[in-house]
Amino acid sequence: MNGKLLLALALGLLSRTTYAQAPLSPLDSVAHGQSVLAFQQALNQEFSNPSESPLTAEERRTFKSLPYYPTRYRYYVVAQLVRDSTSQPFAMETSTARRPLYRKYGELRFVLNGQALRLNVYQSVDLLKRPGLEDYLFVPFTDLTNGHGSYGGGRYLDLRLPPAGATTMVLDFNRAYNPSCAYQHGYSCPVPPAENRLPVAIPAGVRSDH
Repeated sequence: MNGKLLLALALGLLSRTTYAQAPLSPLDSVAHGQSVLAFQQALNQEFSNPSESPLTAEERRTFKSLPYYPTRYRYYVVAQLVRDSTSQPFAMETSTARRPLYRKYGELRFVLNGQALRLNVYQSVDLLKRPGLEDYLFVPFTDLTNGHGSYGGGRYLDLRLPPAGATTMVLDFNRAYNPSCAYQHGYSCPVPPAENRLPVAIPAGVRSDH
């Protein structure tokens, strides 16, 4: 088993950090649709790849595509970034006994369908030591679709560090994906903290029937 897969097994994230949302200027609706399609194609390719997929060999033989909600531009939002320079590392709960260290990087405040919401964005202490992944940011969250169209344990968004001095970041819920333990036991998947439980439905991103 290669080192990349060992890291993936530990994180429950697979290699999705490689196409985390970059801190770019907001896209128009056409460019956004193209970017989401590229994300979905890359994710489908990952699930077809034996070295990256959480699916069993039998499941991969018939795999064509993950189920996705329709791409909706309104779930692509610009959030105000409030950095937290005083937070200390804490042990994040996971689906196993493992408790990886994360720190709160900041808070993302945004308006979705007319409702003011906020999500904490976290930084993995372990990934800070890994070249190529040190700029990775992580947003685990739940919403009212969990168990009713999306995975019951919540979903994840991956981001990249914004430029110094940036006061906004883009959140694209069309890129929300399931933790690997949604597909197979044995992964150690971070559990979304209580402060990241959204009181609204987010019918965007990867779907699930469980």
